[in-house]
Amino acid sequence: QVQLVETGGGLVQAGGSLRLSCAASGRTFSSYNMGWFRQAPGKEREFVAAIRWSDSIIYAADSVKGRFTISRDNAKNTVYLQMNNLKPEDTSVYYCAADRRTYSDYPGSWAYWGQGTQVTVSS
Repeated sequence: QVQLVETGGGLVQAGGSLRLSCAASGRTFSSYNMGWFRQAPGKEREFVAAIRWSDSIIYAADSVKGRFTISRDNAKNTVYLQMNNLKPEDTSVYYCAADRRTYSDYPGSWAYWGQGTQVTVSS
């Protein structure tokens, strides 16, 4: 069982930066793949980025490549999402996810989810 708590959301102007954090409970955090998804009002939840536990290989959606970076600190049981050059279309609730096997871009394949943190980008 893993519990996830996201922090770091807020209101930022276009072109600005935010860093989201996701703190995980449990002693086996290092053996979980971690992901970030987002969901805007009236839209489906979409993949942002994921990082594998075994080799820290990163996957990112085309819409955020070059602007967002996922990273993890196993000693702190925390995964981060550094978001730079934010755009109004990045406005969403951002969710952290964890799973022992998948690192898929399909939300339904992830076992554990946080409660989400709101990111609002003004133009």
